Amino acid sequence: MIKFPKIDFPQLKSKLQVKSPWDRIIIMILSLLITIPVFIILHQNLIDLKWSFNLDRVIIFILVFIVLFFLLMLLRTIIIICIILYLLVLFYGTVIGNYGFTEISEDYNSMIYTMSDNPFPQDIIVAKLLPFPNKSKIINAIEYQDPKVRNFAVMSTTKHFKKIRGYSDYRTIIQCFAVFKEINEKWNYVNDPKEGDYIATASESLQYFSGDCDDHSILMAAAVRSIGGTPRLIHTKGHIYPEILIGSLIDLEKVNYLIKNVLFVKESKGKIIHYHIDERGQVWMNLDYTAKYPGGPFMYEEILGALTLN
Repeated sequence: MIKFPKIDFPQLKSKLQVKSPWDRIIIMILSLLITIPVFIILHQNLIDLKWSFNLDRVIIFILVFIVLFFLLMLLRTIIIICIILYLLVLFYGTVIGNYGFTEISEDYNSMIYTMSDNPFPQDIIVAKLLPFPNKSKIINAIEYQDPKVRNFAVMSTTKHFKKIRGYSDYRTIIQCFAVFKEINEKWNYVNDPKEGDYIATASESLQYFSGDCDDHSILMAAAVRSIGGTPRLIHTKGHIYPEILIGSLIDLEKVNYLIKNVLFVKESKGKIIHYHIDERGQVWMNLDYTAKYPGGPFMYEEILGALTLN
């Protein structure tokens, strides 16, 4: 009969227990590390009370930290095991491409940045929508399946922001921003003939990167859609401009951080990110030729029509 060695629990407890005052110091650090992902989850799912200086979020962070600190104090005998388990969970998430060290850093940075530098929601009451001008011509002109348009968009993604690492959930948006950068750096505004509107196809505009606002919007929408983005065109008084679907307000936090700290740092310095929220709570960002960065100021506020390209 096999005899198993007896476990000396008092001795094991003594080995696992960290001596004072290092136990409190380690617990405080561990509490802070655990508080960050817990707080991010709460921040993303709780209603924003719009308190001054984001005091509601500050209070939540402090409460989470205090609760975790006292819980870990009760478990301080096995604090070493707690640390190892915490690091293993994050390491496992990093290895399998799930939620790990990088994702925590990205979420926390974007959240803190947005709390200190909020984007500007364009509070527009959408007027009674009018028929979108030249709708059928514009839809036919958005040649997102044209090889020339697709190749141009792909080229733009290899020219701009190719070396950006992380933010895998926002790869498509980053690539669409590369298209925005390439088009807007080259665009030359040219009026239509006096006889009336001239609707240039996307492939036609690729030749000289010139035309008026509807030509720019058509090319932008076609190129964005050709690489998986969701564009829409907005009709205002005497103007048409493109927007791109960002997603939820939580997605806006990430994109706001990316624009102002990673992708368009110089262009957006000291500027505000403008956006629209539709009836379903989805965020759309301005990609007009007048903007030097995604989310630049709108030329006109009243929306007369919208054409979404799903």
